[in-house]
Amino acid sequence: MGDPVRVQLLKQIGKADNVNVLRSLRDQVHEHMKGILQKSPVEQFNEQLNELHDSVICRSIILAEAEMARRGQGSPPVPYAYLLFGSGGRQEQTLSSDQDSGIVYEDSVKDSEEARAYFQQLTSIIVSILQQSGYPLCEGNVLSDNPEWCMSLTEWKVKLNGWFAEPAWEAVRYLLIMADGRSVYGDHRLAFELKNHYFNNVLEYPNITRRMLDNTMRHKMLLGLFGHLLKEQYGTDAGSLDIKYGAYIPLVNAIRLLAVQAGIRDTSTLLRIRALTLQDKLQSEEAAAYEQAFRLFLRLRLMTTEQNEDGLYANNGKLSSRSLSREMTEELKSALRTGKRLQRKVFKRTAGRLM
Repeated sequence: MGDPVRVQLLKQIGKADNVNVLRSLRDQVHEHMKGILQKSPVEQFNEQLNELHDSVICRSIILAEAEMARRGQGSPPVPYAYLLFGSGGRQEQTLSSDQDSGIVYEDSVKDSEEARAYFQQLTSIIVSILQQSGYPLCEGNVLSDNPEWCMSLTEWKVKLNGWFAEPAWEAVRYLLIMADGRSVYGDHRLAFELKNHYFNNVLEYPNITRRMLDNTMRHKMLLGLFGHLLKEQYGTDAGSLDIKYGAYIPLVNAIRLLAVQAGIRDTSTLLRIRALTLQDKLQSEEAAAYEQAFRLFLRLRLMTTEQNEDGLYANNGKLSSRSLSREMTEELKSALRTGKRLQRKVFKRTAGRLM
C-alpha cells in the first residue's frame, strides 16, 4: 500500500515557491519519515527517503534559477547537470545528510567567462537555499559553489587527468568521490560523458589503484580480535558504536572499489553488489550475505544520534550500544564478520592485480 503523506509531500515540494515553504516541507519530511522508520522495510524506506531528498534538492535548483532570472541574469547560458556525491550520489542519505555537490556544464562557444560567472552565482544561491532548508555544508567543501567542483566539461576532464596523473592522497580521495557522482537535475548527458571519461581512464594508472586500495582499507569494522564490539572510549559518545565509520563506510568503500575495477556505473551499494554478481565478480551466496549486512548497517545508521544545530539537521553516525537488543547485537557482530571477509577479499583481489 502506498504512503499518501509522502505522495502529498512530493506534490507540495514540487510546487514550493519560496525557501520558507521549502523549509517547512523539509521539516515535515523529516518528522514523517522518522515516524515510519521502525515499521518500514529498510530498502523501501531508503528509496522513499532519498526520493524526497532529491525532490527538495531539485526544487531548490529551480528556485535558484528563478532568482537568477529575477536579478536580471537570465536563464542558464549553456546546459548543465547538478551532481550529488557521497550518500546523496549513492542514494543512501539518512534523515540528516549534508550537502555534497558539484556542477558540470557544457563548454560555451560564446563566452566561457560569462558561463563561469553565471554558474558561480547560481550555485551560491542553490547552496544557500539548501542550507536554509536544513542541509549542512560539506565539511570537506565538496560543494557546487566551490569553483573546484563547478566547471565546464572540458575543464572537468583536465581536472580528472590531473588527479589520474598525481597519486596524492587528496587526488585519490576525490577520484573515489567522483565514482559516487550522480546527476540529479539538468542535462544528464553531461554527467554521462564525464563518467565515461572517468571510467575510460581510472584503471590505466596502477599507482591510482594502489592508492585507492589504501584509502578503501583505511576504515576498519568495529569488531575486535576476540569478536567483541569496539565502542567509543571517550567524550560524550563513550560507550556508543560508530556505525558510520565502523560498519557502513567500510562496506560501502569495499564494494565501490570492486565496482570501479569492474567498470560498473551504478552508484548505490545494493545495485553495485547486484551488478558485480551479474558479472560473476561475486558469487550469489556471498553477494546475498553482503546485501544482508548492508541492509542492517543502513538500518542502524538511520537510528544513529541526530542533532539539530542552528536549524541544520546533523548526525554523528554513532549509536548507543544500549539501544540494541541482544539479538540485534549478535546480528551486528555477524554482519561485521561478513564485512571483514569482504575487506580481505577486496585487498587480496586488488593487491593481486597490482603484482
